[in-house]
Amino acid sequence: MKSNFREVQSEAALSDAAVPSADTRLDGVGIALGITGAILFSMKAVLVKMAYGVVPDLPAVTLMVLRMGLSFPVYVAILLIARCAGEGRIGWREMGAAMLAGMLAYYVCTFLDFQGLKHITAQLERLLLFTYPAFVVIFGALFFGGRITKGGLASVVLAYSGLAVVFVGGDITQSDNLWLGVGLVLLCAALFALFQLIAKGFVDRIGARVFTCLAMIGAATALMVHFLIASGGPAGMVEALRLPRELWAIAVVLALFCTLVPSFFINMAIGRIGAQLVAILGMVGPLATIVAAILVLGEPFGLWDAVGTLITLSGIALYTRLGQKRPNKAKPRQT
Repeated sequence: MKSNFREVQSEAALSDAAVPSADTRLDGVGIALGITGAILFSMKAVLVKMAYGVVPDLPAVTLMVLRMGLSFPVYVAILLIARCAGEGRIGWREMGAAMLAGMLAYYVCTFLDFQGLKHITAQLERLLLFTYPAFVVIFGALFFGGRITKGGLASVVLAYSGLAVVFVGGDITQSDNLWLGVGLVLLCAALFALFQLIAKGFVDRIGARVFTCLAMIGAATALMVHFLIASGGPAGMVEALRLPRELWAIAVVLALFCTLVPSFFINMAIGRIGAQLVAILGMVGPLATIVAAILVLGEPFGLWDAVGTLITLSGIALYTRLGQKRPNKAKPRQT
């Protein structure tokens, strides 16, 4: 796999990538794949909330193990195929560094996200995560030699102004532990942005497919150690996985249809219509989460929620548009 949707969103918003041609934009199959992938990815928050509805005291690490366990073999198979094809030949030290980076993104960030979803609505979680490219710009300027343009700053202000509207007058912020959940999800977004900047060097050297698989293996290793300790040993792990069939069904859907399938769809879409257009199509993700959260979870959604969401999406859309207008330079792209 070449990248995931968040990587695409960041690259389109903040990089010097070329704009797809007019003929590429009209590829109906590519557009359908991009929209479907974005929608499937956006259902993750809804399914996590459904899982907590089945088992209210379900530990986040247990749900992560179910998701990772069902998708992990596929990533291992992809890595083996890539290595047999001669991709990503690196030393043990760099392999270990790639796995450590994966622990940050796919273990720490996922844990924070799943914990945050215990305290806030699926709609608010998706909206908060969708603003993470702003952290990429800020961290890039502070630590990686990047610079913040006036347009980029305006986009950040616009995106977070929308969130302010939601917090002041919206209904989706109703929660007994609102600020705990918001803090966890924003920390998740910030750390994932940091991962994006760290990952750039790895992707340039070994390719995104090999790096993604190594990152997932690193995350799985950390996750299993966490689960082993939290469960009190192998016997406790087995006991912790004695869960209702309904929860297992949700985990299967989460792993296959909200992780693996959309990642392939997004990669196929990138190949047909380009990263920029895929990122624009990704705007349908938060909207899909809103619809599903209302219909499936019964979450509220009022006028000010709609206004704030529209403003935030406009800010992220501006990011993406600014990324499209940048000229394609010879130097490596910053993501």
